[in-house]
Amino acid sequence: MPESKGRSKPTSSHVAPRPAKAPGPNPEWWVPVFVTLLLLGLAWIVTFYVSQGAWPIAKFGYGNLVAGFVLLLGGFGMAMRWR
Repeated sequence: MPESKGRSKPTSSHVAPRPAKAPGPNPEWWVPVFVTLLLLGLAWIVTFYVSQGAWPIAKFGYGNLVAGFVLLLGGFGMAMRWR
């Protein structure tokens, strides 16, 4: 029975990737802005419910909920990138 020839190892010039640099710290304004967005979004939604839709902007109607959640999502997005 014939013997199998072993696979030869490929000779490649593979270079290991350099380790990525760790990102630097956030600017000083980062935390106050995302905390403000979170609190403003919460206050917007609470104001809408407490005023039964008359505040913050009556013309928006239930769009006030969208505006409040957009503010909240902006704050959460910034919070997730906080270092």
